[in-house]
Amino acid sequence: QFVESGGGLVQPGGSLRLSCKATGINFFHYVVGWYRQVPGKEREMVATIDDYYEINYEPSVQGRFTISRDNAESTVILQMNNLQPEDTAVYFCNAQFGANVFWGQGTQVTVSS
Repeated sequence: QFVESGGGLVQPGGSLRLSCKATGINFFHYVVGWYRQVPGKEREMVATIDDYYEINYEPSVQGRFTISRDNAESTVILQMNNLQPEDTAVYFCNAQFGANVFWGQGTQVTVSS
């Protein structure tokens, strides 16, 4: 089970912090990350961090978003700074290990003045 929190409405240039806590899996083995989706478009990767703490970012968020993980708390965090209207989407927590793939329920992020 994944419990996400931290979405909401923010003005352009603002910040939000998304958190996802996992239960029921050996979290430290998993590649974890955040994806986002807008209506009519495919879900896209925003940022991932693997069990060696290697990180990948979608190019448009590089330098603005920071992903981190806390294996002791089975939590993955996405700090989002300098948010822009094009960042508006439903953000989903994700965990992958081999054939096992899990998704959170999604949290809405809206960037608007």
